[in-house]
Amino acid sequence: MDDEESTRVLLARLLTKELNVEAQLAGTCEQALKLAGNFAYDAILLDLLMPGIGGLGVLAALRAQSPNAATPVIIVSVVTDQETVDRAMAAGANAYHVKPIRRAELISTVRSQLAKRGQPRH
Repeated sequence: MDDEESTRVLLARLLTKELNVEAQLAGTCEQALKLAGNFAYDAILLDLLMPGIGGLGVLAALRAQSPNAATPVIIVSVVTDQETVDRAMAAGANAYHVKPIRRAELISTVRSQLAKRGQPRH
């Protein structure tokens, strides 16, 4: 979930290629919440700076309701200040990566989160 289409497409291609998973994309908070309200995901990558209620608002909504209350959420953001990182982790994020992403680190994190959760469904 990222408001920049190029970033969404890049992340989707990376995950599809490296982890052989299916990726669904959302460019707004509303799209993200609609998708998350209809399907339980194996992992969610989430940008903090998205139009609407913002990534922290999406994270709070995900944690407050199923089917994704326990889904691993990995923040991928340009925001680097420690206060924001701490807020995201306290709100229920499982990991935090700063853009530009380091491909190997992100893949390792997603792989680790999927392993903790069990085998990917999609």
